[in-house]
This record gives sequence, structure tokens and C-alpha cells, in this order.
Amino acid sequence: YNKKHKGASLAQEDPAGPPPPPGFKAYKKSEGSGGVMGMIQQIIGDAQAEEAQAVQAEKDAQAAYELYVKDTNDSVTQKNNAITNKADTKAKKEGELQEAKKDHGNVMVELEELSNENADLHKACDFTLKNFDIRQTARDEEVEALRQAKAMLSGAKFNAFLQNPAAFLQRQQ
Repeated sequence: YNKKHKGASLAQEDPAGPPPPPGFKAYKKSEGSGGVMGMIQQIIGDAQAEEAQAVQAEKDAQAAYELYVKDTNDSVTQKNNAITNKADTKAKKEGELQEAKKDHGNVMVELEELSNENADLHKACDFTLKNFDIRQTARDEEVEALRQAKAMLSGAKFNAFLQNPAAFLQRQQ
């Protein structure tokens, strides 16, 4: 606050500083810049470049997608063919399994019949072996009875045979 101007108005009476230097010229556009139109042209150029990049990226993505879809379809076709082949193989194997089960059942029935027949034969053999001595004695007695009958029919004396059977057997042989 300047004390010598007490009561003075706010309007300046003296310039506040020295006058401007004489080197300033009038304002005009810089020749290096294009101004607003130049900026708009630059933005348009950048946008066109970005659009070209986006279009190329879209084309690349579309080509990659089409390749992916083709590969996927080929894979699905191969998998479907594999499923069909495996289903055919499974059906054949199930048929073979049913046939094998049927054959197994027939073999088991046949084995059971053979086992029953074996048991019957075993019983018959056991009976024969168990009664062999008894049957052999009975056969010997039957043969002896037939000899006696033959001797009686041929006129032999029965009394001599009964008293000395060993002598009779020696004469017959």
C-alpha cells in the first residue's frame, strides 16, 4: 500500500510496470501445426487405420473360427463313426455272449446227464464188485447142478456122485 496515495481512487494512474518490449509481433497460426482441421484429419486417419486393423482382425478371427468349426465337425464325424463301429462291435460281442451262454447251458446239462450216468454205472459196478464172490459161488453151484443134471440124464449113478464128489470131478475132467 502506497501511503502517498491516500485517498486515491482505485483506478491506476501510472502504469504498473515498464512498457512491453518492442520484440512482440502480432499473433498468427503456427505453420507447423494444422490447426483444428489438421487435428480432425489426423483423427480421421487414425480412425481409418484402426478400422482397417479391426476389419483385418475380424477377417482373421472369422477364418480361425471357420477352421475351428471345420475341425470340430470333422472330429464329431469321426467320433460318430467310432461310436457306430463300437456299437456294431458291441452288438456282435453281445450276440456271441448269448451264444456262449446258450452253449454253456447245453454243456452244463450234458455234464449233468453224464454225471448221472456215471453215478448209475458206479452203483452198478459197486454192486458187481460187492457181490462178485457171492455171484461166483452161485455160478459154480449152478454149473455143478447142471453137471449133475447132465449126469443123471446120461445114466450116471447119482449115489456115487454124492458120496465122493472129488472123484466124480476128476473123472469128468
